[in-house]
Amino acid sequence: MARFVIILASLLTFLTMALCGAGWWGYSLYKKPGPATQEVTVVIKRGQGTNEIARDLHKAGVLESPLVFRIAARIWAGKTPIKAGEFSFAPKITPEGVLRHLQSGKTVVRRVTFAEGLTTGEIISQLAEAEGLIGLVRPVPEEGVLLPETYHYSFGDKRQDIIRRMSGAMDDLLAKLWRQRAPGLPLKTAEEALILASIVEKETGLPVERPHIAAVFLNRLNKGMRLQSDPTVAYGLNGGGVLGRSLTRTDLKTPSPFNTYLIDGLPPSPISNPGSASLEAVLMPAQAQDLYFVADGTGGHVFAKTLKEHNRNVARWRKIRK
Repeated sequence: MARFVIILASLLTFLTMALCGAGWWGYSLYKKPGPATQEVTVVIKRGQGTNEIARDLHKAGVLESPLVFRIAARIWAGKTPIKAGEFSFAPKITPEGVLRHLQSGKTVVRRVTFAEGLTTGEIISQLAEAEGLIGLVRPVPEEGVLLPETYHYSFGDKRQDIIRRMSGAMDDLLAKLWRQRAPGLPLKTAEEALILASIVEKETGLPVERPHIAAVFLNRLNKGMRLQSDPTVAYGLNGGGVLGRSLTRTDLKTPSPFNTYLIDGLPPSPISNPGSASLEAVLMPAQAQDLYFVADGTGGHVFAKTLKEHNRNVARWRKIRK
């Protein structure tokens, strides 16, 4: 009997030492730097199990031992589960660090930047090419209602949600600027300001010129003069797409709801999605009496108060073009 007790005690001691050794070995691996030599990005899909996650992380070079991660996840991930999403892992990150990072939910933040003056069709095309976004945009928004800015998103976000954010941002900005507008503007509604801002946006790429360009159009509206804006003609000719060529005299005479050489006042809708600077320019324009402008050959424009002065400026521009 004494011999059996001794053998049993020895066996228990051996098993205890073996378990302690295995535990220490596993813990050391849990704390050991991983094999990645550079930052690695991995997408954890919704509904993936621990085994699949460990396999993907091992395959991506983040984990040396999937087994250690699986065991640790089952022990410590109960109270704080692993989140889905796109995660970026630092070089040499330990399995412990990997688990905590996945539990934190700190996914990769992506961004998409829309240039001022894009049409709604161009914005939707850009969204279609943005990596990590999903879904279609339905219904297609109206022209001019999307605020072009930089928008942040996570892998798996919906394109429709980006559109919703852009539309909400435009609504908020337009309402704010309309309340702050200069007195005496020949604009009845915020929607009319949006239409004019979309024209200003397409007329110049120089921010410093926008308030002056806006003043010219507002002066013309006050006097009952037609806007005579080339970008509106181009928009009407191609159904809102990019014309891809210079306008001709025939184009200026081609009837269209957007041809401001032929119609009075503003066109029926915006011709682009204007940025905040163009909206501000229209609602807080420069103090100028000019009624005309034409390109100056340097990327900007030269302005004039009278038709006679404007014709001289046009003649100079034609010489520059030749």
